[in-house]
Amino acid sequence: MKRLGLLGLCFSLLLGLAGQSAAATEVKMVGDARVHANVWSNIDYTGWNANGTRTGDPTTIWERFRLRTDFIANEGLKFRFGIRVQNRIWGNDTFTVDNPTVAIDVYQAFLQFKWPGTNVEFSIGMQDFDLPMSNPMLASSPVIGGTRLAAAIVSIPVCDAFKVNGGFARLLDTYKDFDPTTTQIADEFDAYFMTLPITLQGFAATPWAMIGVAGRDAGYFNVGTGSMRNSAESLASNLFSAGTYLAPRGFSNAQNLYFWVGTSMSVTVLDPFKFYADVIYGEGNASDRGKNRRGGLFFDIAAEYTGLDIVTPQVTFWYSTGEDSSTTNGSERLPTIVQNWGPSNSFLFDCTQQFVNGHMALNPTGSWGFAVSLNKVSFIQDLTHRLTFTFAQGTNSPRGLRNANLLAGTGNYVQLGRDLATTENLLAINFDNEYKIYENLSAVVETGWAHGNFDKSVWGRRFVNAANSGDAWKVAFGVTYRF
Repeated sequence: MKRLGLLGLCFSLLLGLAGQSAAATEVKMVGDARVHANVWSNIDYTGWNANGTRTGDPTTIWERFRLRTDFIANEGLKFRFGIRVQNRIWGNDTFTVDNPTVAIDVYQAFLQFKWPGTNVEFSIGMQDFDLPMSNPMLASSPVIGGTRLAAAIVSIPVCDAFKVNGGFARLLDTYKDFDPTTTQIADEFDAYFMTLPITLQGFAATPWAMIGVAGRDAGYFNVGTGSMRNSAESLASNLFSAGTYLAPRGFSNAQNLYFWVGTSMSVTVLDPFKFYADVIYGEGNASDRGKNRRGGLFFDIAAEYTGLDIVTPQVTFWYSTGEDSSTTNGSERLPTIVQNWGPSNSFLFDCTQQFVNGHMALNPTGSWGFAVSLNKVSFIQDLTHRLTFTFAQGTNSPRGLRNANLLAGTGNYVQLGRDLATTENLLAINFDNEYKIYENLSAVVETGWAHGNFDKSVWGRRFVNAANSGDAWKVAFGVTYRF
């Protein structure tokens, strides 16, 4: 409670100071709140967590609140401060009947300014970040998207059609300012990135590149990114190969290089027909032991027709390289950091669902598939619907996934329903609805159904038999308020 009181006091002081200097500083607040219930049957296809050690509740009630405040000195200088109560369950954490735990944290804190006399803009601090994805049907990048990080970014407009964006981010610094020994330890994971957005009449493209410098002793195994449900080892599983678990474990080098290159494209010259594509290649640990290398390709293509008033048809196809049968030669999948990719609100992916934990957590790397959607369906004013069908097939060798489970333990590096073998596939349907009660208040109902065909040689009879006992489905309903 002391932490909560201190945070409230600091926030009150900031507002008080802003009020005293109102002539010089403008204060703007925006935010959002949501409360919803999730009703599940066979979450994770089995009704269990990834390791098969816990059972999911059939009904949970979630609440989230975010407040973002801009302190604007002038059109070229401002500071953003964002606080949140992040996705908490009624009856637990903050929302208990007595002695609630503190759940308010700072999730945005950055300075943004333009260099005097120019349009060169700097953004420095904890801020939203995404790599380019031009397709509006997708949530964000499968490499690092829909996340926040501590970064320094500069944007340089060259002309109306072209600009240069670049920057630095520190993703991990496990031991902070003092290492635990008198010898320097490589406990940081840093990233350097550049994007080159080009915008022309009817066409846009953004080539981009990112380099990561990964220290051997950074805490990859202790940081969860949300990509693996109920697992704390998701950053390691997203970045590393299963061969990392082979003796000798870990990096040989003190630091290893990761790199990603790609481009996003959109073609709207044939509007209302619109086409999109993304191509990404990434690789890491190439100069380390062969078993530690990870590198792969990912691409997606999509199209939509926006010429109808009552519906927008959409289709998306994706493909990613998958694991081969050997563990000693590393991984053949694209290394990722935070995955937040998915087409048309697909129930299979962690993508654009309005409500938390409303998806089946499919990994876009190591799979291929397609999604067909009828979006923005509306026959009644203020009421919209979206219907999406998704099919996914694995590109991973069954032996490769089986070896990963033997090395890391089932559910720690790869998971049933998240990582698919070539012998496995998934079908899913989601039907989502939103009714605007007021301009800023909506009632939302999201529904989903998924069926999986799984390989017993990879996951074992216990998991596959549980998955075969019934299909997965969910109903999430609640309200969202934006102000």
